[in-house]
Amino acid sequence: MNTTTHIDGCIPLVFNISSNGFWENLKSPDVIFGYSLPLIEFQILLIFVFSVLVHMIIRCAGISPIPSYMIAGMILGPQLFDLREESSRRLSWDPVLDGNASLKGLSLCGNIMLAFLMTVKISRRLAFNNGSLPIVIGIFSFIVPFFGGLSFRNLYTNNIDPLYLPAKKALAERTVIITTQSAILLPTITYFLSELKILNSELGRLVLSSSLISDILSVTAGTLAHIAGTYKNKSPMTAYRDFIGVVVLILIVFCILRPAIDWILERTPEGKPVADMYVHAAVVTVLASAAYSMFFNLQYLLGPFLIGIIIPEGPPLGSALEVKYDALTMKVLTPISIAFSTMRCDVMKIIYEFDDITYNIFLTVFTGVLKMVSSMLPCLYYRIPLKEAISAGLLLCSKSFSEIFFYESTLDESYISQATYTFLVVCALINSGIIPAALATLYDPNRKYVGYQKRNIMSLKPNSDIRILTCLHKPENISVAITFLKLFPSTIMVTVLHLVKLIGKTVPVLISHNKKSKQLLNNSYIHTANLAFSQLEYVTMTMFTALTHENLMYDEVCKLALEQATSMIIVPSGRKWTIDGAFESDDEAIRRLNELLLKNSPCSVGILVDRGQFSRRGTRKSNIEVGVIFIGGKDDREALSLVKKMKHNPRIKITLIRIVSDRETEMTNWEYILDHEVLEDLRKTEATNCIAYTERFVNGGPEVATTIRLLSKDFDLMVVGRDHGMATPDFSGLKEWIELPELGVIGDLLAATDLNSRVSVLVVQQQQQT
Repeated sequence: MNTTTHIDGCIPLVFNISSNGFWENLKSPDVIFGYSLPLIEFQILLIFVFSVLVHMIIRCAGISPIPSYMIAGMILGPQLFDLREESSRRLSWDPVLDGNASLKGLSLCGNIMLAFLMTVKISRRLAFNNGSLPIVIGIFSFIVPFFGGLSFRNLYTNNIDPLYLPAKKALAERTVIITTQSAILLPTITYFLSELKILNSELGRLVLSSSLISDILSVTAGTLAHIAGTYKNKSPMTAYRDFIGVVVLILIVFCILRPAIDWILERTPEGKPVADMYVHAAVVTVLASAAYSMFFNLQYLLGPFLIGIIIPEGPPLGSALEVKYDALTMKVLTPISIAFSTMRCDVMKIIYEFDDITYNIFLTVFTGVLKMVSSMLPCLYYRIPLKEAISAGLLLCSKSFSEIFFYESTLDESYISQATYTFLVVCALINSGIIPAALATLYDPNRKYVGYQKRNIMSLKPNSDIRILTCLHKPENISVAITFLKLFPSTIMVTVLHLVKLIGKTVPVLISHNKKSKQLLNNSYIHTANLAFSQLEYVTMTMFTALTHENLMYDEVCKLALEQATSMIIVPSGRKWTIDGAFESDDEAIRRLNELLLKNSPCSVGILVDRGQFSRRGTRKSNIEVGVIFIGGKDDREALSLVKKMKHNPRIKITLIRIVSDRETEMTNWEYILDHEVLEDLRKTEATNCIAYTERFVNGGPEVATTIRLLSKDFDLMVVGRDHGMATPDFSGLKEWIELPELGVIGDLLAATDLNSRVSVLVVQQQQQT
């Protein structure tokens, strides 16, 4: 414990750190708050207590925790507890060492780390790989409101009350409002897209690309404007010094730090994490860059922003930074930063000084409308649907915690009044609560995958090529996929997608193998898969790697299937067997992905369950027995259409087994008519014994299960439909025991762990159309 010597007539500047507890002075237990450690612990405790209490109330409306932190800060502000003022003189009369110094330090660290990590998570290629529309939106959404607002800045200057602000300061305040409303900050955009779970949607990519362009413009314009203001209001020498400081910072970042990062990545073995020493060194460098920026009178976030740009997204360095620092930043430092900033809000100031800030309110609304319009018009020009254009405009106009940090820095420099600061923070609070709810009603990220065109096997013309997208999760998926593709004797267009769970990057990346990416060619697994698929006969192949979050993998698959115009997606099942056919494990992540694909896919879906024998048979020259179970419904018709594409393969023997139930005689609906026509056409056209046909009569669930189990012993691969529509027989007793709902009743029976068979199964679902 530090000690302070009190001298009569002198005010001590050094404060103590730790206390002896409440019993140090039982008559005045609050003496412990004269020590820095108990004081900051109590401040943090109050912040988190009120944040949790507020969130317990507002989360019922589906509001995220960020507004809770803002409201908690306002509760601890001048209206109620006034925590900052109460803590101010607790430790020392020196303003630098007052009771808020430690909390302010934590707040600054939170701001720096948040800006840095959010920049690292954004792909540097994002802004330039989505065409010209994001560039147009990014430029227009900044320039139009900025210059439009400046054209109204000097109006009504004669009505400014000198007791509120001097005329010169009032114009500077208006400039700050125009600049902040014109700018788009990446952390805010990323937060909203994450909340809505549309980071990987087309809208999410468009908005992120546009915001990155706009952010670069606003940072450049803001830095130049600050230097110009220093030249005019302070001294030319200081402005020259600051300008040289910016140039030196840029040279250090891009000419020294970037080669150093490349050197670190080259020293890191492939597939291994980067050494902790380099991860911590990167964070120390970020903090040093913030101090450097402050020394040259610049925004302290400039250095972290530039360093975040040069660090490659994803593994090994980007992912290591997120794993080690993201939870600390988002769960601890960010709440403290937001609450500490909003503690300075004084709502009564808005009421008392409403006449003085009326024009500021007008400028805020005016520039916001200009920004909304300038964001929407390019979208409409490029024929984006109206609702999506409105959604993009709302996102690009959104304000949240990142803007609050900028408002606070301008308040510290006396560019804006406390009334204007409070008004802007309230606007950010309303944005954070309302915009996610509004966007949830306007935009459905799955809507673009709804099939308005027929993308399934059954709708293909007889001589047209089949387009298939096959997904790989693990090395063992390669042999299974190749064996399945070998069943087709005619030309097929195959898109191979390697799915990699993303840890260290917010924006998913889709990379083509055919572009000879250095990162991909150094990956032995990718190289092996590329060679294996390229040796397939009658196959035209394109290969991609998708680095994406686990809960967004389905979105990446659907997007690629839509772009490649595929008729069917083939995905491995989450169930795995050992090489001798014994059950090993279920992969719940793959199962969840398959369920999402079944709901959202723009084409037909096939889930392939391999027990081991099917993939090994593909390496031999023996015949492969393929059975098709036909009960009825569009999924069964799709399964039959797929198998008919294999019929000219001399190694394939196909048998169609029709399951007939006692309820079928009562079927007179349209589905039954279509089933009947498909079977009649098969019997007429396949009379040359390319496909054998047989029927099995069943009565009730137990007979269905027995029949399926007996049939499984006769085939290497069985192809079944997932759902059978109105033709579904009596499955009583079977649905109650289903383990894998994504496979349907028949597929689940064939994939059961207690089935004494080596048969593999392909469960087919036809494209879902509305």
